[in-house]
Amino acid sequence: MKGRIFSTILIAVAFAALYFGVYRMQYTSFVHAAKQEDRFSELENFSQIMSEIKKHYVEEISDTTLINGAIKGMLYELDPHSAYFTADQYKSFVTGMKGEFGGLGMTIGMRDNSVTVIAPIDDTPAYNAGIKAGDIIYKIDQTLTNGMNTDEAVKLMRGKPGTKITLTVLRRGENEPLVFNLVRDIIKVKTVKFQMFDGGIGYIRLTNFNENCSNEVEQALKALKKESLNGIILDLRSNPGGSLAEAINVSSLFLPSGKVIVSTRGRDGKDSNHNSRTMDNRDTEIPLAVLVDEGSASASEIVAGAIQDHKRGVVIGLTTFGKASVQTLLDLRGGAAMKLTTSRYYTPSGRSIQGVGIIPDVEVPRGTIVYSEAGFSVKERDLAGHLKGENEDNIEASLDIGSVPVPDADFQLKSAIQIVKGLSLYSKNEK
Repeated sequence: MKGRIFSTILIAVAFAALYFGVYRMQYTSFVHAAKQEDRFSELENFSQIMSEIKKHYVEEISDTTLINGAIKGMLYELDPHSAYFTADQYKSFVTGMKGEFGGLGMTIGMRDNSVTVIAPIDDTPAYNAGIKAGDIIYKIDQTLTNGMNTDEAVKLMRGKPGTKITLTVLRRGENEPLVFNLVRDIIKVKTVKFQMFDGGIGYIRLTNFNENCSNEVEQALKALKKESLNGIILDLRSNPGGSLAEAINVSSLFLPSGKVIVSTRGRDGKDSNHNSRTMDNRDTEIPLAVLVDEGSASASEIVAGAIQDHKRGVVIGLTTFGKASVQTLLDLRGGAAMKLTTSRYYTPSGRSIQGVGIIPDVEVPRGTIVYSEAGFSVKERDLAGHLKGENEDNIEASLDIGSVPVPDADFQLKSAIQIVKGLSLYSKNEK
């Protein structure tokens, strides 16, 4: 009897499962069909709008122009870093990544729907004219940038070397727009500069994370280590970023192999760790400082965040730009391409700096050093009958610590040098 009842229950459960399974399939199909219908409805609207434009717009316009505009608008709605490139624009973009192009020499982006300078590139027309990170480009010649995206702005600013262009910019703290009359030039980005400062402090300036920049940093580090090197300053100020792979390589020059440099997280919610690689001229012990400012973005922030989280060095300067997203380039038909934001990135400790930036360990504002004459003071050696010291006769020589070939106008760099000197002395005492 019990067996018969149990069998009946099993049959009932099976029928219920079958019924609800079919219902669920039907419901899922219904929802999918509804979504498809909504999508087709929107596409019908798109087709109708395009048709009306073709019929009634005041001037004749091609299908290609309309479709390209629609694609650009679709990507513009996503975030400021997703973009569509026509074939010509993509060629220009790739050329820029390789470090040589014609134009003014600055990286721009969208901030608050305005075309904004992320960073001027060293020794270029924009840099030499005094354009700064944070400047809003209000007009390009006589064309207002209102409603313009970065690709359109770049297209207007790039041109034949030797031709003139006028930029009108808005700058915080200025009551009137600033007008810059510039001459376009071939922009050859010198990615890495380096020199040795007094006291054995090596200085490496990295202006952009373009192709092979890590090789140049590695060669600079190798050359500096031939001298009596006591510390390194890696200057990433106004570095707008670039290649994720190169950011990992540069970080790998200062961190042990296998350390997490950055983790990325896409739509699926899964983390993907990017670890430091084996480098021939790696140095994981020399005292290190990283200089940053509000123009340090993307790849620069990856390097600064990795150094900071692993406590490998001191980050000095101003809070960085705050871009913590990764873009992927997708080739399209006819030589066009799409740059799509596909993941967010996080520092080794799991911090998201999107919209926040890397906050420096030691905040140092921009400024110049102004020396004042020493006031009147009395020291031990001025007292009558004082006990004479063994080195008192060599007082001038003992006070001469050597000249530091750093311009007093660069207060941040001067501060970084003093900090690294202190770290160097501390590390020697530890040994």
